[in-house]
Amino acid sequence: MLTIESLTHLGLGRASDGRSLIARVLPGEEIDVAQDGTMRIVTPSVDRVAAPCRHFKTCGGCAMQHASDDFVASWKQDIVARALAAHGLHPAFRAVATSPVQSRRRAKFAGRRTKKGALVGFHGKASHVLIDVPDCQLVTPALLAAMPALQELTLLAASRKGEVDLTVTETALGADVLVGTDKDLTPDLRVTLAALANAHGLSRLVWNDEPVVTINPPHQDFGGTKVTPPPGAFLQATKQGEAALLAAVDEITQGAARIVDLFAGCGTFTLPLATRAEAHAVESDSAMLTALDRGWRAGRSLRKVTTEARDLFRRPLEPDELGKYDAAVIDPPRAGAEAQIAALARSDIKTIAMVSCNPVTFARDAKVLVDAGFAMPWVQVVDQFRWSPHVEIVSPFTRK
Repeated sequence: MLTIESLTHLGLGRASDGRSLIARVLPGEEIDVAQDGTMRIVTPSVDRVAAPCRHFKTCGGCAMQHASDDFVASWKQDIVARALAAHGLHPAFRAVATSPVQSRRRAKFAGRRTKKGALVGFHGKASHVLIDVPDCQLVTPALLAAMPALQELTLLAASRKGEVDLTVTETALGADVLVGTDKDLTPDLRVTLAALANAHGLSRLVWNDEPVVTINPPHQDFGGTKVTPPPGAFLQATKQGEAALLAAVDEITQGAARIVDLFAGCGTFTLPLATRAEAHAVESDSAMLTALDRGWRAGRSLRKVTTEARDLFRRPLEPDELGKYDAAVIDPPRAGAEAQIAALARSDIKTIAMVSCNPVTFARDAKVLVDAGFAMPWVQVVDQFRWSPHVEIVSPFTRK
């Protein structure tokens, strides 16, 4: 008999034997593990719930469906709190903003040919086994509705033994699909794919890096401005998560007349902020900046927006360049933004809105800003990766 003492940041239970890490358990539960590795829960936690998705036992897409929403929110907030506490930081926490069931508007499925046709879904946990997920409670109904098209694409794109990657994004005018495959795009295949896209109402179909057909522009709405991101470009996972992050960023930067948006992507924050302030968007991916710029030029009632293609890891904006702005927004990748944060710490900028998807690098970068004289009044966890170990974080940093 083992007792689960706590959970790791990946959701694995630390057992009382001091060495076992067990999936899909909760603190305080007593479990019995047989010699063949099967587990039986003897004493369940009061936070244990029935998984809302029938695929949970086999699919590896979710890790925490066996826990109540309140427990998951508290657990995720604690992950961030412990990362900050390791650097001596103890800010106040706002309530966690959790995205609802079936709200993920973008997903990367795998596809494989079978003897009877094609299988599209997610892999089992730590497995190459592909699981069919027709009743997935994670992704939007629009993505599930695209499954027949994805199965047909798999038949065209997959070899007998290999798999294909199918990245699907919901748009207002049909699914935006990016196929990753080893097969070459031939003229005859292009014709077949265009007919398939039209028959299934896809907005855009891209084969590896080559566009096949755009039937309707796959727009995304950023604060009322329509943007057509490049195929596979970064997008916040849910509309609700994006709205929560944007509301916080907007609150933090209120009163700023000139804002610099670092790691701007396609304009998730830049364009909504441009309804009230001039903005300068900096991003290493020139294709995303082109999409942002086109959206701005076609937008209405927006202030001036400028763009700059720049690798902020190797060449961060320096203090003299940052001096032009009243506020900065920074949303780096998981690695954080060590060099850019160091430059912000040396600058005279008064307000920073920092968004992060990694508690460890967020805490590291926050410590640098606090040591440089910034106050960190609050933190908010945004859970748009429902039932997974992943978190988004947003926090203000203001000069004392």
